[in-house]
Amino acid sequence: MSEIVIIRRGVVEDLPQIVDIYNYYVTETHITFDVEPFAVAERVEWFEDFSTHERYQLFVAVAGNKVRGYAHARALKPKAAYETSVEVSVYLAPDVEMRGLGSRLYRALLAYLKKVDVHRAYGVIALPNEASIGLHLKFGFEALHLQSEVGRKFGRYIDVQWFEKKF
Repeated sequence: MSEIVIIRRGVVEDLPQIVDIYNYYVTETHITFDVEPFAVAERVEWFEDFSTHERYQLFVAVAGNKVRGYAHARALKPKAAYETSVEVSVYLAPDVEMRGLGSRLYRALLAYLKKVDVHRAYGVIALPNEASIGLHLKFGFEALHLQSEVGRKFGRYIDVQWFEKKF
């Protein structure tokens, strides 16, 4: 990718491209357990959650006027006692995988999370996914428990590994 890439907070105008990226993973991979693609209108409420609390943020990587990837932190669980723990994820446009963009997005997101009242960040990875495991380990996440065959997609059961980063 020879274009200049800018990492910034996501804005609502990015939502159609974010949905396109995510829908690729819904329809083509086991990485997300969603099984039906989303319309943009269905993701508006999801996007608006990022403005509900300083801990919940969405960063995008933009080259030209194209969103090439995004990373976000969201509530781990909806109960108040969990509020200092977040779940983090990163998704890249399929044609930019393995080019360091995931690292740039996580670097920005995690640097931001260090400045707010976040105690733990969790990555939840559907296996196999060596790239995601490597990314999380690179940023200091530790492997926690494995959930065996916790999901089913494309006619097969999928294991999930939890990773934790302490702040």
